[in-house]
Parts: sequence; C-alpha cells; structure tokens
Amino acid sequence: MGQYFLRRLLLLLPTFLGITLVVFAITRFVPGGPVERMLMESQLQSSEFSQSTRGSQVLSAEQIDELKAFYGLDKPVFEAYRDWLGKLVRLDLGESTRYYLPVWELIKERLPISAFFGICTFLLSYLVSIPLGILKALKHNSRFDSISSMLIYAGYALPAYVVGIFLLTVFSFQLGWFPMGGFVGDDFYYLEGFWAKTFNLFHHALLPLIAYAIGDFAVLTMTMKNSLMENLSADYVRTAVAKGLPFRKAVTGHALRNSLIPIASHFGNVISVFFAGSFLIEVIFNIDGLGLLGYEAVVERDYPVVMGILAVTSLMMLVGNILSDICVAMVDPRVRFDG
Repeated sequence: MGQYFLRRLLLLLPTFLGITLVVFAITRFVPGGPVERMLMESQLQSSEFSQSTRGSQVLSAEQIDELKAFYGLDKPVFEAYRDWLGKLVRLDLGESTRYYLPVWELIKERLPISAFFGICTFLLSYLVSIPLGILKALKHNSRFDSISSMLIYAGYALPAYVVGIFLLTVFSFQLGWFPMGGFVGDDFYYLEGFWAKTFNLFHHALLPLIAYAIGDFAVLTMTMKNSLMENLSADYVRTAVAKGLPFRKAVTGHALRNSLIPIASHFGNVISVFFAGSFLIEVIFNIDGLGLLGYEAVVERDYPVVMGILAVTSLMMLVGNILSDICVAMVDPRVRFDG
C-alpha cells in the first residue's frame, strides 16, 4: 500500500503542472487582460473631465509596453509560466492587478470564510444524509421513503444557485426573516457575548448553507440508501440472519460498514470544497470568500488572483483524491492497493 500512495504522490506534480499550464495559457490567449482593463478605465476617467479625449489613446505605446513588461505579459507563454512557477515555489503568488495587493494576502483573508461554509456544509450533509439514507433503506417503499425521495430528487434536480435565489427571494426579500446577504451583520463586532455573535453569524449563514448542502445532501442520501439495500440483500447478511443473528446486529455489524465504502470514496473529494467555496453561491449571497474573489478575478481579468486560487484549489483536489483512497482502504478490508 505504501508503494501505491508513493506513486500517487509522485503523480501530483505532473498533474498539477498540466492543470496550471492549460489555464495559464488560456489566460494569455483570451481577449482582454489587465492592461486592456486599465486602458479602458483610464479612458472612462479621462472622458469624465473632457469630451475631447473620448475614444483617444490615454497612454502611449511605450507606456503600454512598460505595463506589459511589468506584469510579464510581454514574454512567451512557456517563459512566463516558468517564471510563475519559480515564484510559486517561493510561495509568491504575485500581485493582484485589481487590488494591488499580494495574492496570498487576499486568499488568506478570505480563506476562513469559505472554510467555515465548507466545513459546516460537510458536517451538515454527512450527519443528516447518512442516518437518513439508513432509515430510507430500512423503510423502503414506505410512505416516509416515497415522500422523502420526492423532496430529495427535487433538491437534486435544482441547481444550488437556483435554490439560493429562491431562498433569498422568499425568506429574505418577501418575508424578511433573514438578511439579504453578507457573512455577518454590520453590527457584528459591536455585539457583546459569544451567543449574540454566534446567532448573528448563523442568522446570515443559514440560507447559504442550505444552498451549499442541497446537492451533496441528495447524492449522499441516495448513495447511502442504495448501498445499504444492496448489502442487505447480499448472501452474507442473509446467512447471518438465518443463523439467528438479530436483524439490527446484522445491519450494524455487517452491512453498514460495507455500505459506507461509496461514502468513503467521496470523503476526500470534498476537501477542496472546504476552502474553495462556491462562485455562484457566494455571489448570490454577497459572501466575501474565495468563491466571490475568484468570480471577480475572472470578470476583471485579474489573472494573478485566478492562477493563485487555481493553484490552491487544484492542489487540494489532488490531495483529496489520495485521501479518498485512504478512506476506502480504511473502510474496506478487501482493498490493499498492492498493484
């Protein structure tokens, strides 16, 4: 097993290089860029003072070339990518062309917010979906199973951002039960007491958490149900019951562990969601996390921020895949990864 995971770790580097190189090349060939955005902003600002400068070139060709050289846009793709990798090895993600701050500082500032939603979503999804999936399997074809399946399939069919817009429209705009957005209220730092701040935090976070969890919740619940039903119909469970083992012990002692294998294979993949956030959910609820930062970076052509977030999230995804294999090996005694 050690050799298998060693090979997987060695594959991290070429996979990471492939992901980042493709996206880096795309940022160089798509129309627009940080220099073009600066030129447009300069023209708009100058047009506010003088109509005669509207549509004219604000910066000279020499100044534009200097800007491109400053941001490394004058170099070939592979040379610029090599320079970016050299900075990345030194934990230097560059400087934002929009905020004029180090990219790592921007990511570090917003990382706890996305991590909060990611971890809460993970706990909410697993703590609810696993018991619910077990109950649905034990009560298969009952009224409870049918009604809950209708609700679960409806939640799975609706994209998370659609659920977020619906929740925001009904419970925030129409009913006024929840705030319209934000991570915490404006008066959060003036509140006294732990419980007052905790209530304020979750009052703002409840609707985004529901939108976050709705997709994974449906998948995990049905995966748990189907896996447990498959194991309950297996010969080894029937044999155990036929020999006099109580059905409850047959479920908890035999079928349940094997039923957790598909859930365990999904476990490591959510590590990237812990920190990466969700672009659309954070945009809809105006949550200043990594998702919103990445969305604004793409819109504003802030390529250093785009590459910085990509480097962090892709590395988490690759590590998460290895953690998935470890989780499967821990749950399934048949898996040894000797090959």
